Amino acid sequence: IVDVAERLQDVGIQAISIHGRTRKQMYKGEADWSLIAETKNNPRLHIPVFGNGDVDSGPKAMEYRNKYGVDGIMIGRASIGYPWIFNEIKHYFEHGVEAKKPTVEERVAAAREHFEMSLKWKEERYAIMETRKHYTNYFRGLSHFKPYRTRLVTLENPNDVLLTLDEIESEYIA
Repeated sequence: IVDVAERLQDVGIQAISIHGRTRKQMYKGEADWSLIAETKNNPRLHIPVFGNGDVDSGPKAMEYRNKYGVDGIMIGRASIGYPWIFNEIKHYFEHGVEAKKPTVEERVAAAREHFEMSLKWKEERYAIMETRKHYTNYFRGLSHFKPYRTRLVTLENPNDVLLTLDEIESEYIA
């Protein structure tokens, strides 16, 4: 990857993002940041190097940035159904403490907005299917949530999804 990064720089790219996991690994095992660090520490490379893989919190983002010397961190799967990850990392970098977690009300509002925007921009069936993978993370950590999650990932009607989100809000906020 170090040689590839040099060649890409030579043809004019302005930055590079490197994931520490191979295609063969898929989502298994830990990301190997050693090649990311080796690329960043290459004296011939003058473009920003961003690292990606296994970063799911502010403390981990700070640790990886400091340990591997990257110019920035890319977030992938940790943001699926959890858009707050970016502000949480920013907050940690600015204040050195973790930000408060989103409230149930904020989680429901984000899930609803996500679903409604998907309906607006995509075909209905695709919007329903595509947003399903996000619900687990939107509501991670809520006790007794499994029946709602099961319902959200099996519903076929947009109104039923929205009604279920209303139910979740009523159940956990009241």
